[in-house]
Order: sequence, then C-alpha cells, then structure tokens
Amino acid sequence: MNDRAVYIKNSLSGKKEPFVPIVKGKVGMYVCGPTVYGEPHLGHARSAIAFDIVYRYFIFLGYQVRYVRNITDVGHLEDELNEQGEDKIAKKARIEQLEPMEVAQHYTNLYRDMMARLNVLPPSIEPTASGHIVEQIDMIEQIMANGFAYEREGSVYLDVLKYAEKYHYGQLSGRVLDDLLAGSRALDGQEQKKHPADFALWKKADAGHLMQWRSPWGMGFPGWHIECSAMSIKYLGLPFDIHGGGMDLKFPHHEAEIAQSHAAFGCAPARYWMHNNMVTLDGQKMAKSKGNFISLGQMFSGEHPLLEKTYNPMTLRFLMLQAHYGSTIDFSNQAIKAAEVACGKLRRGQKLIEALQTNAPENVDNDLSAQILGTCERCYENMDDDFNTAETIASLFELLRLAHKLAKHQGSVSTDTLTILQNTYSGFLDDVLGIGDETKTSSQNEFFPEVMDILIEVRQQARADKDFAFSDYIRDRLATIGIKLNDDKESATYETNRN
Repeated sequence: MNDRAVYIKNSLSGKKEPFVPIVKGKVGMYVCGPTVYGEPHLGHARSAIAFDIVYRYFIFLGYQVRYVRNITDVGHLEDELNEQGEDKIAKKARIEQLEPMEVAQHYTNLYRDMMARLNVLPPSIEPTASGHIVEQIDMIEQIMANGFAYEREGSVYLDVLKYAEKYHYGQLSGRVLDDLLAGSRALDGQEQKKHPADFALWKKADAGHLMQWRSPWGMGFPGWHIECSAMSIKYLGLPFDIHGGGMDLKFPHHEAEIAQSHAAFGCAPARYWMHNNMVTLDGQKMAKSKGNFISLGQMFSGEHPLLEKTYNPMTLRFLMLQAHYGSTIDFSNQAIKAAEVACGKLRRGQKLIEALQTNAPENVDNDLSAQILGTCERCYENMDDDFNTAETIASLFELLRLAHKLAKHQGSVSTDTLTILQNTYSGFLDDVLGIGDETKTSSQNEFFPEVMDILIEVRQQARADKDFAFSDYIRDRLATIGIKLNDDKESATYETNRN
C-alpha cells in the first residue's frame, strides 16, 4: 500500500486534517444516497461523483475500502426540517396510483442506470432504509434506555435538551441550541414534543399511511435520521472513518446522526465529515418551480429548453471535476461546452502519450525529465490535498503539454521516465478521475444495433398484444437516453442524438 499522507477538510473541525484510518490499510466510508421518488438530477450527480473520487483515490493508493451508500425509500417527509407533510415516496405513489415500493424500485433502477453512465462505481454495500427496520428499532430502544428519548402517543422523539446536558448539540452545523429553540414556530402535530428542537426517531402512522411497520410503540415508520445511523453502524462499526453527503445535509440530518450515535452508544459515528457543495444553474439555485431544474435524463437526451444540445455523460463528469468538491459549480451552456472541449483534449492526449517512444539514452533531456517527474508527483500531491480534482486536471494538461514536446522531438527522456509519464497520465485520467473513453459510453458500439433490433421486436410484439403501457415504457426509457423511436404501421426505426 502507498503510505502517502492524505489530508481531508473535516467539516467537524473546519480544518484540513491528515487522514489516519482506524484500521491500517482500510477505509470505511458512508455517504447519504438518494431519496428515490423522482428522476436523478445534477445535484445527485455532484454528490455521487465527489465521493466516487474519494473511493477511487483510496483504492488507487492501495487501501481496502468498504463504501456504503444508502437508498432512502421511507421516512423522508416533504418538510424535512420541521418533520411535516407526507412521505415523499408515499405521496408519489398516491399520485401515480402505485405501490410505494414500485415507485422506490423504479427510481432506484433509474438512479443506478444514470450513475453507471457517469462512470460512478457502485458502492460496496447499498442498503435500503426499509430493509433495516429491525436495526432502527433496536437503536431507538437503546437511546430510550439511556434516557435520551421519550414516547408520546406512538411516536418517539430524541430529547434534545436532555442530550445537551451531556453532549454538544450543533457541533457540526454550528447551530446554537438556544437560537433553535427561540426560532422554532408552532406547527400542527408538534404539541407531542417536549421541546420544539426535539426530532422524531419513530413516527406513529395514521390508518391510511401507505408504509408502516410494527414496533414496541405501535404501527409506524422510522424517522429519516435514524435510518442512516442504523445502516452505517451495522456495516461499518462505530466509529468509522468517513461520513459524507451534500452540504444541505449538515443540519438537521447529519447533526441528528451525531446526536443519535452519542445517545445510543456514547461516541461519535465518524472521525471525518465531508460535504460536497451544490450545483447552480446560471447563478441560481436549482428549483423545479423556477423551471431551471435539469434531470440527468434530460441532460443526456438534450430535451430541455435550457440545453442547446445533448452531451456525453463524461462531459458532465468532467465539468463536475473542474471544481473542488467543496466549491459551488455553476452550470451553463457555456460551461458545459468548454468542458466538452477540454475533456476531449485530455482523452485524445492519452493516445498520443501511449504512442510515445524513447530515443537513445545519451539524448536524455534532464530538464524535461525533471519537469515530467515533478508534474507526475504533483498529480498525487493535488489529490492528497483534500482530493483537489481541479488542480489534478491542470497537472494532466501540463503533462500533455510536455508530452507534445516529446512527440515533436523537442527533447527525450529515459524509458523509466516515459513509463512513469504514461502510467501516471492514464492512471489518474481513467482510474482516479474516472474520465472514461467516450466511445465506450457511445451508442455506436458493436452490439448496439443488435440490441436495438431486439428492443424494437419486443415493443412491436407488445403493441400487437395491445400492451400499450409496456410499449410506451420502452419508448419513454429510450427517450431518456437520447434514442427516439419512429413508428409506422408495420415497423419502427430509431435515431440517436447521443455523442
């Protein structure tokens, strides 16, 4: 294993700290995954890519990594801060007249499809909240046994003031408990709580609630926060190395996770907390109500009024990596076009570098060799410095510039130096940054026509059987990835606007 010193900006301390694994040579990382009630969008891509980089770099350095990223399929209410409104998945199911787990499975599949297209590696373990109800109930009972939670009319709440007598509530987010209490407003259903800042560990379900389970407190469902606590501890132990998620999860979600872990087991859940920043569109926060919300399906099909064309998934991935994960990314047509050009240059450069040959040893240019070796080392140094992908990309462009000098016979290096150049460039581009060859994600691979023929045949049979729902499903799913079907009475053709 490579014993390089990796530094992480720990959200808990606000400082860059050297990463020291709990178990030498191993990394345990938990990242909050999606709530699966709608199509994945640019924000989902940002978080997934950011922690995919962390995962990839530790593997690249030789660590054994257990990466856990959950699927939230129950318990996430519309107003998460005040714990009000319907369960997001249950609401979608009610509107579409489906079973909640149909909704959850559909959008889980879609999320996985989109992440694969973005070359995001699947996590080691991908647990669902609904699959870990027993673990959540056990943890709630432990919190209650320790005196930090109470039951009211079938719901269980963490007693924040009782907790604050022993532990610091607000250490991650910087929130002050007195301010939280003073700023709380009266809401329907909050009268059960001792204090407005208390949060639900378990919620009583009304008779018509679509998702509910038996518990010691009656029929109900888990609070959103307890889900991640139970799943992370089950698969990573306590404490584990790294907990990640979006900046918007610091409060209340991650603050609640810290409190639950202390309340149940007397220790913090993770040593390092990492938070990726948000994606804006033309300088504004993404919002469906503003009409500036772009799903990944729209991104890859080009079917959105804000998009001038369709873009390859690797172009979007490259755009996300051009900024440090802790910085905001502003998405615009100008930015994505520039990313498309830059990404293409780096990909084409790999072929040039792989084709380089050394000249006779007596012609070695020591200055050029030193520049190449120094830049290769900076690729590591950039990633060691809190996974700085933006600076790593800059170093790869510098390596490409130096490689062009070799290609033009403006200098020569030893076989060892050339090997280091080639291995570093391809290693960081492919394995660390995950900027895959766009032709491999293109629709024009050798099996594509045959696969499309099979899909069209299946769809034509569905239409003949008057199974129009299935027929439309195939058409609509193909449209999300930029493939348009053109029907006539007896056959169908297709056209694609994917790169």
